Amino acid sequence: MALLEVRDLQVHFPIRGGLFGRTQGFVKAVDGVSLSIEPGQTYGLVGESGSGKTTTGRAVIGLNAITSGSVLFNGQELTAARNRSAARRDMQMIFQDPYSSLNPKKRVLDIIAEPLRNYESLSHKEEKFRAAELLERVGLSPESLYKYPHQFSGGQRQRIGIARAIALKPKLIIADEPVSALDVSVQAQVLNFLQDIQQELGLTYLFISHDLGIIRHMCDKIGIMYRGRHVEQGTTEDIFERPRHIYTKRLLSAIPDVDPRRRERLSAFRASVNAEYENGYADYFDEAGLAYALRPVSDTHLAALPERS
Repeated sequence: MALLEVRDLQVHFPIRGGLFGRTQGFVKAVDGVSLSIEPGQTYGLVGESGSGKTTTGRAVIGLNAITSGSVLFNGQELTAARNRSAARRDMQMIFQDPYSSLNPKKRVLDIIAEPLRNYESLSHKEEKFRAAELLERVGLSPESLYKYPHQFSGGQRQRIGIARAIALKPKLIIADEPVSALDVSVQAQVLNFLQDIQQELGLTYLFISHDLGIIRHMCDKIGIMYRGRHVEQGTTEDIFERPRHIYTKRLLSAIPDVDPRRRERLSAFRASVNAEYENGYADYFDEAGLAYALRPVSDTHLAALPERS
């Protein structure tokens, strides 16, 4: 059974205007997204800014209200308040910006202990011991417990955010662009660490990123999002070796490749994608193209294609 299943998720934000702030329309940030993640898997949501990937993640964990559709966690429907409350400790989030996601007025001890205080009754000594243990697990010294976020580097702050996320031993972590605010030299360390704790703790990830290189490195399955909808889904091999939707192909063709042995192949791929786009596939990006339903390409691969494809 899937640990997380999202069915036809829609998140619409009202557009208000006029003297009395009446609703004049809606922004369809997420418009019919479905996905499923098996225990222990990493599912990558990828797309450009504004594609709806972060809104999807926030809706799954309950930070954005759901307009329609359903989210099932361990088979339980989370749109029911009672079920969401019960599942909340098993679903945690790592936020994009380690500079704004940690309260600058709180010590590291209080930041990490906050979820423990919400769900467990621990003495101060037990709380301190657990927080120190979590800091060691993410590669930081227990002596850091009484420091403040501004005393750490960006990579260290993100590790503190990860320690907070794993404090309750969750089953699912939603990682929203967890390394995009970090220096390139630090990104690999954090990504490798996320993989290490996934193996150690048996975690399942919904991993959100605009970086296809990171997605390829981290994910077992991938969903490509455009304007609030999925245009393609499949295994990492399906998406990178056998892309079908023109939007996916254009994303892949934009990946820089510094290896001179691959430049000729990449150049040919880009030329092929550009020709495909100009010869009738530009309509995939208008409203009619967005209405194409996901259709099976193989047992593991879906793409939003017209019947003729």
